Amino acid sequence: MPISDGDREKVADQLQQACGDGRITLEEFSVRVGAAWAAGTDLELSRATEGLAPAPVVGAARSVETVVTILSQRKRRGRWRLRSGRLGTFTLFGSTHLDLRDVVTGADTIEIDGVCLFGELKVTVPEGVEVELAGASILSSEEIRLAAVPRLPGTPEIRVRVNAWFSSVEVRSRGPAEKSAWSWLRGD
Repeated sequence: MPISDGDREKVADQLQQACGDGRITLEEFSVRVGAAWAAGTDLELSRATEGLAPAPVVGAARSVETVVTILSQRKRRGRWRLRSGRLGTFTLFGSTHLDLRDVVTGADTIEIDGVCLFGELKVTVPEGVEVELAGASILSSEEIRLAAVPRLPGTPEIRVRVNAWFSSVEVRSRGPAEKSAWSWLRGD
């Protein structure tokens, strides 16, 4: 029996709720929602929600609202929570790296607003999300490198607005995060 776009939308809504609850990451959401929209049968569609039990996620995802880096390096990667969909950044004589592939959020839009002075800001996003890069760039470099893949329906739009002076701002997409040797030993 063929499936309808309405069926796909219901699954996409379930996946968005699971992402917002922290049961799946933004990257996993992107992969699963892509599979749901590409599904041609009920079996393929049900695979997109496989393993989505309403049980709470083991472990905590740290909520982050601002990232301040002064004369140092700061990285946000792995599983972390962005409750409101907004993130403020300030970098002064430092390096800030934000990896959004495992971020937990239920927001339709992720907004990163900030200032980068004599520093570097790098943002890594999952493949298949829409990204907008804006802001003033004075004696700075600004680069956006996204994979040439179609946008996955239901994924949040990411807006990066950074005013940069004597700095480097880079946004790039990457495929799924590689599992470390340790995660393989644990059975992740």
